[in-house]
Amino acid sequence: MIQKVQLLLYKGLNNYYNRILHGIEIPLCTEIGAGLRLVHMNGIVINKDALIGENCTIFQQVTIGAVQGKAGAPIIGDNVYIGAGAKILGNIKVGNNVKIGANTVVTKDVPDGVTVVGINQIL
Repeated sequence: MIQKVQLLLYKGLNNYYNRILHGIEIPLCTEIGAGLRLVHMNGIVINKDALIGENCTIFQQVTIGAVQGKAGAPIIGDNVYIGAGAKILGNIKVGNNVKIGANTVVTKDVPDGVTVVGINQIL
């Protein structure tokens, strides 16, 4: 029992520390796969209902969130690269092995193995 309380306290303090020092908002209940890399930890916001796959890389100023007034949050596949300033919004699915360019806005489903740039433009 004491170990569970200590773990919860540690997680809570670590979450608070990341919010204050780095400007990162990742709720403790967010499901994140193994191997997540946060490069240049600054201004990263992830919705509590989003799912992040394994071995993903997220750069600074990225938002992964829901659209106000609509249900659902993004599901990010495995081995996804998300460039600086990207916004991934809504009840969408991003496939495996996807690259999302810097400052890209993604509001539609993305198939496996593609690169997305601009506003929903798949290369």
